[in-house]
Amino acid sequence: MEFNTFCHLNIWRVCTKMRIWTVLLLLLLLKSDVIVVYCGSGYLVGLGSYDITGPAADVNLMGYAKIEQVASGIHLRLRARAFIVAASKGNRVVFVNLDACMGSQIVTTKVIERLKARYGEMYTEKNVAISGTHTHAGPGGYLQYFLYIITSYGFVRQSFDVIVDGIEKSIIQAHENLRPGSVFVDEGELLDAGVNRSPSAYLNNPASERSKYKYDVDKEMTLLKFVDDERGPVGSFSWFATHPTSMGRRNSLISGDNKGAAARFMEDWFEEKDSGRMDSDVVGNDGLPQRISNIIPGLRDNHHELLELAFSFQSPPGRPVTKSSSVTRRVRGAPRNVDKPRFVAGFCQSNSGDVSPNVLGAFCVDTGLPCDFNHSTCGGRNEFCYGLGPSYPDEFESTRIIGERQFRKAADLFNAAAEEIEGEVDFRHAYIDFSKLEVTISDQGVDKVVKTCPAAMGFAFAAGTTDGPGSFDFKQGDDKGSHFWKLVRNLVKTISKKQIDCQHPKPILLDTGEMNIPYDWAPSILPIQILRVGQFVILCVPGEISTMAGRRLRDAVKTVLSSHKDFEKVHVVIAALSNAYSQYATTYEEYQVQRYEGASTLYGPHTLNAYIQEFKKLAKALISGEPVETGPLPPDLLDKQVSLLPPVVVDGTPFGVNFGDVYSDVPQNSTFTSGDIVTVSFWSACPRNDLLTEGTFALVEILQGKDTWVPAYDDDDFCLRFKWSRRFKLSPMSKATMEWRIPQGVTPGVYRISHFGAAKGLFGSINHFTGSSSAFVVLI
Repeated sequence: MEFNTFCHLNIWRVCTKMRIWTVLLLLLLLKSDVIVVYCGSGYLVGLGSYDITGPAADVNLMGYAKIEQVASGIHLRLRARAFIVAASKGNRVVFVNLDACMGSQIVTTKVIERLKARYGEMYTEKNVAISGTHTHAGPGGYLQYFLYIITSYGFVRQSFDVIVDGIEKSIIQAHENLRPGSVFVDEGELLDAGVNRSPSAYLNNPASERSKYKYDVDKEMTLLKFVDDERGPVGSFSWFATHPTSMGRRNSLISGDNKGAAARFMEDWFEEKDSGRMDSDVVGNDGLPQRISNIIPGLRDNHHELLELAFSFQSPPGRPVTKSSSVTRRVRGAPRNVDKPRFVAGFCQSNSGDVSPNVLGAFCVDTGLPCDFNHSTCGGRNEFCYGLGPSYPDEFESTRIIGERQFRKAADLFNAAAEEIEGEVDFRHAYIDFSKLEVTISDQGVDKVVKTCPAAMGFAFAAGTTDGPGSFDFKQGDDKGSHFWKLVRNLVKTISKKQIDCQHPKPILLDTGEMNIPYDWAPSILPIQILRVGQFVILCVPGEISTMAGRRLRDAVKTVLSSHKDFEKVHVVIAALSNAYSQYATTYEEYQVQRYEGASTLYGPHTLNAYIQEFKKLAKALISGEPVETGPLPPDLLDKQVSLLPPVVVDGTPFGVNFGDVYSDVPQNSTFTSGDIVTVSFWSACPRNDLLTEGTFALVEILQGKDTWVPAYDDDDFCLRFKWSRRFKLSPMSKATMEWRIPQGVTPGVYRISHFGAAKGLFGSINHFTGSSSAFVVLI
């Protein structure tokens, strides 16, 4: 007898609201071969996912602000993942998780414009949240404020368009997938995926407050599990605080970093679990999932026979193909079950402002000694102080480890989730001018009014962090600033005494809130937002927030909500980097220390108190059912954007060579095993010509039968890397290199590696092509 339950993964679960006669009826049906239990909650649930991978060449990677860190290939594709929960006769909310450095005001604005054009007032800025994971390995140039696009040579329309398109399409998918369903929640500790990178600032918080917490970072992961009443589980979204900075500032491959890896692992895990093949055939020795597409029945196990077969497939010349060829050949195309969409797993960001995934701690790479505790320097300079990942110096392996740890915890919570979300769906949203907001605070029991300041960045901002050190002689914990850099600063803009006093003790390096040439350098007006699904509440913060700052914000909102009977047991999570970007928010005490996070807290020492005050207003409106004022609208600066990134002029190959021809092949009669690296290079063209959205630049194929090649791995797999390079700077000739690190548990057989691309002709035409390597043998 097979017993399937779509309300929960346990063997047996009966909905708490079922009447006694329903339970008795189910017991009578135990003689049946299959029992399916449906559990309705009054919600409609839908999930969607779409490719947002930007230009894999020439464009600066957003996060470390290093102008020389330019994309040159793909490690993992980036995606927008969305869920919609709608009350069957009422409100609905949308949450989008982006494999991107942060949310962007202009991206949010244009997505909402498209949604309104399609759906009217069903989806607006009030009930749609767009949150970035904070990967530092995604193409930049998609924010509208000048400071954030300097290193990308201005606005990059291609980066912007693919993100807006992908968000819109993920929401459309989620909307079209809306069906009756349920939502469950669970929480649990994940202890080994983050450490505090600014402990000296954290220690400046009151001892009485610190004593309430076991750790100096939040170790709690919270997960929502989405279940279709008929189809069963369709996705999960989890919130956990750690920076996606496992990939360092020298990396040049596009990647979702540890959170993108976790999402890929979990989505593959569930697809295999759901297929009923979650056994040794589909789980590698490293415990990570191996896809069903690789499990080809009837493979030959005779090595000599495999070699003969492989020898018959020599590398063919590159050839033209259609634009859609790479889409149809990718591994994760249409779902195997046409009646059920692919599982979607979002790994979302929380209060990670001071949390690093480099869990071995910060050390001086020149001496091996620990960095200075207060300033994160080595011999007085910051350049050699680095946080070390769990597999230092291999950043890819560190990314895998931290991603796998998040995936495993999420899978545990997914399997155990038993608390059902019940209650209303609601939301509140407001725009707030943070440059001059009056904030009421308590000073030794007496209320007083203070104000936030126009945005400004301190000297310690230029020092960077242990995840990505800065340059020159800047250092963290600097509340004075050097005379030399003050002279340089004053050449750009002289700071008023009022601003200096307002931002004290921050020594101002860049007065971004009062700089507007060629247009605004930093935001003043920010969106804040609360989404509610039953007893689950999401606080959408338009920036990064430190551990203790996040705790204070959550507790303040919980206190307001707990006064209402519907919130006797409430789960409150912070979704950082949502809808816009305004850098950091630390506690008042952390701000005094002026480490990187405090120096990047734009609106002065009372920034956190401003957030708490305004979120409490939204929470009160939420429980009272009252509306809130919209507030002043942020500017739309799209028409003012400057772009200095040169276009692709033309691609070329040597005389007699086709695009897609093999540049460097595998050796003849090659045999590889798990752990080996197979490398093949092709004559290629600039990846900016076509992003191959929902397609792939790289493909590993396995031979089925005599002449059928089946996709096995593509450039959205952790084990396959696509690298692109020009022969020399400004050369029209380029090559693409595929590196396949053969995973544990790989299916033995005959393989080849293929490449897809698009070349730009002399008169601007785009011509798609493909090429394949000679075949080779892989054994266990």
